[in-house]
Amino acid sequence: MIVTKRCVLLKLQEDDYEDVKSLYVNAEVRKYLGGTVEEELIKASFKEINKTTADSLNLIAREKNTNNFIGLVSLDAHHDGISTEVSYQLLPTWWGKGYASEIVKELINYGFNNLNLTEIIAETQTANKASCRLLQKLGMSFKNTLERFGEKQAIYGIEK
Repeated sequence: MIVTKRCVLLKLQEDDYEDVKSLYVNAEVRKYLGGTVEEELIKASFKEINKTTADSLNLIAREKNTNNFIGLVSLDAHHDGISTEVSYQLLPTWWGKGYASEIVKELINYGFNNLNLTEIIAETQTANKASCRLLQKLGMSFKNTLERFGEKQAIYGIEK
């Protein structure tokens, strides 16, 4: 468990399925992530992310005072097979209130201080201006762009 000022980040459990599903079926959340996902693919994805390994960490974020579901965050292998990527999906209710910044900052610190990572990257569509601003706010530097999933992606990185 990782604790922030307003949140707790907990290891993903089987009974978190419906909360995680709410992210995958939300058009706003999935706008820059390829769109909403069908039930069978959600089940398969959930099964995969629920297999935390030595080099992956998948956590759900909940508000400390209410236990309300905020979103899903992870530190996991990037598509390049080399880097460790921080990823996040939060329900729109929590957008614009500093929760993403608080949660992702703490996860980056955890990666550096507890997992001894020396660099963490993030990938987001260049069109996702809010996500780009968040990563910059957290001290991540723009590294490059690439084409993936038919869209232009920005890679950001931060070193310990």
